[in-house]
Amino acid sequence: MVMAGLEQATSGRVTVLGEDISAMSEAELAQFRRGRVGVVFQSFHLIPSMTALQNVATALELAGQPDPFERARAKLADLGLAHRSDHFPKQMSGGEQQRVALARALAPNPKLVFADEPTGNLDAANGASIVDSLFTLTQEQADTTLILVTHDNQLAQRCDRIIDLRDGKICESQGA
Repeated sequence: MVMAGLEQATSGRVTVLGEDISAMSEAELAQFRRGRVGVVFQSFHLIPSMTALQNVATALELAGQPDPFERARAKLADLGLAHRSDHFPKQMSGGEQQRVALARALAPNPKLVFADEPTGNLDAANGASIVDSLFTLTQEQADTTLILVTHDNQLAQRCDRIIDLRDGKICESQGA
């Protein structure tokens, strides 16, 4: 959450995409994230009064992207949710809600995608499907880096680089 600019660091500097975000105001952080940072939360954080299509289109509108509803429809279709685009979060399963959250994070083609325990609230089958979609779609988007936070060692092994944190300290780093 600190790297995504959603929480403030208590000390030190945080540099993301070449910018020091440590001293940025909330407004500056929002501007920094706009279209450049996507976040997939463990608990989805969809807007309950909006349909799946509106949840995704809102992210595109905030990012200043043209044709937000057309792009949102396309991203939902990429995730197998074209038939659920007019449904509200409470009308969808957990797996469907997480795919909407994934569509919302990826639709603006951000440079960074942060995924915080993206399978934590899902059963094994839905979790595997979400992970496959997450890796596939981020690889398809040129110049997009996925930063995944997980306690699942098998999931971590799918990443190019693993940084192990214990008690807030880096213990080891593996990979590229």
